[in-house]
Amino acid sequence: MTATALAVLAVTAVAMLTLVVGAFGLRLARTTSDFYVASRTVRPATNAAAISGEYLSAASFLGVAGLIAARGPDMLWYPIGYTAGYLVLLLFVAAPLRRSRAYTLPDFTEFRLESQVARGLASLLVVLIAGLYLLPQFRGAGLTLHAVTGAPDWVGSGLVALVVLLGVVGGGMRSITLAQAVQYWLKLAALAVPLIFLAVRHAGGSAAAHARLHRIDWLEPMQTPHSLYLTYSLILATFLGTMGLPHVAVRFYTNPDGRAARRTTVAVLGLLSVFYLLPPLYGVLGRAQLTDLANSDLVVLELPARMVGGLTGDLLVAILGAGAFAAFLSTSSGLVLSIAGVLGQDLLGRRFRPVTAFRLAAVLGAMGTLALTLLTTGLAVAHAVELAFAVAASTFAPMLLLGIWWRGLTAHGAIWGMAVGGVTSTTAICAEMAGAGGNGLAGAILSQPALCTVPLAFTVMVLGSLATADRLPPGWARTMVRLHTPEAVDVDRSGFRARGSVDPPRAAPRGTARRSRGTARRV
Repeated sequence: MTATALAVLAVTAVAMLTLVVGAFGLRLARTTSDFYVASRTVRPATNAAAISGEYLSAASFLGVAGLIAARGPDMLWYPIGYTAGYLVLLLFVAAPLRRSRAYTLPDFTEFRLESQVARGLASLLVVLIAGLYLLPQFRGAGLTLHAVTGAPDWVGSGLVALVVLLGVVGGGMRSITLAQAVQYWLKLAALAVPLIFLAVRHAGGSAAAHARLHRIDWLEPMQTPHSLYLTYSLILATFLGTMGLPHVAVRFYTNPDGRAARRTTVAVLGLLSVFYLLPPLYGVLGRAQLTDLANSDLVVLELPARMVGGLTGDLLVAILGAGAFAAFLSTSSGLVLSIAGVLGQDLLGRRFRPVTAFRLAAVLGAMGTLALTLLTTGLAVAHAVELAFAVAASTFAPMLLLGIWWRGLTAHGAIWGMAVGGVTSTTAICAEMAGAGGNGLAGAILSQPALCTVPLAFTVMVLGSLATADRLPPGWARTMVRLHTPEAVDVDRSGFRARGSVDPPRAAPRGTARRSRGTARRV
């Protein structure tokens, strides 16, 4: 069997597995709550695997290894930041976000700030961030299928878009949760198995390959111009950007309660830590073995053919291609679902029934992003994802942290802060894509704007709120109690319902009334 046939078979198997597992979830998806948040019944173990599968995107599977191979140890901050972002999320956001019982980040924004303008801005930002994140997934799919089969780039991008739409439109969150949980383990195995063969082959390799790893210009960190700024900007973007990613935040609404949300996040930290041990090793091997590779995003896929060769090498390439497609499918599913949730509620919800609006919005989001993918090229996959992190860190991160932990946040302050953070970070991204800035400090700022835009957004949000301190949301006290009171306490949590929700107002968590009847404290 030829290498191309093996790769096609592997990619087809992943696509079929995704559809079969999603079809099982489709049998359970009936209500709006099923489509948006799986009726908040996903248990921590399943949810942790699904979150990890969704979060480990093209940047993690392909981009991190390529950046380390090309630029050295400075790029290790990518996997560190991607993982540490969940620790920040666990400490400051996960449980309060779950207690809000909103469906989406715009729902939470409206719940906390009691402002339709703030909600509209949040909806716009969700579409922007999800689109920025989705573009490199489709682009990575095209690169991967072209590398392993020779097919045109648009074939891989279109295939991912089609499979994702079938899963999301068919069963929403209920459907893709099961598929993403399976895809995490598939991706982990797809990286781990070939790595064993590559490590054995490298151990017996040439002295020249080993010598390339000890060149001072690659091994020593902080050797590039403005490396200190670039490193701290990357850290800030990834540490704070995670909480502002719409496809990550919505996952905490799928847990039964806040305690389950915290347990899920701890499990995610463990799963991500295990996975991120592998891409840096591919990057090191790529530096040692590949001296003439034009596109660093293809390091992972090229190593087996160069180091092993023959039928075994072809099999390993097929396995890696399958794992890469699992990465594209899982992350793209979450992003399309996030776009569908926002567009379905805020744009199409008044004209169609909730589930119909959700499905139409998913088609619009996926097809629109696919069209942009086919019309644009340029940034490395991992760097393109980092820019999405920068926008999320400059907009939703300040709103979430201040909204949860500072009672003085006003709608005006939040709107001004998110607008300033969104405009400045997006302007930097557009300038970077247009090739502006050059190699000086201005180029570094445009390349990684978070160190400038995140503090600016926080400052504007705080100063704007202090300037409008007499315009606090009328229900701010009740909202803060609801966000910070454990769900085991019998608190009235029925004051907010997401747009398009068909679920009845919820009382205390299941079993609470029976456990605490006559003794529970009403707040």
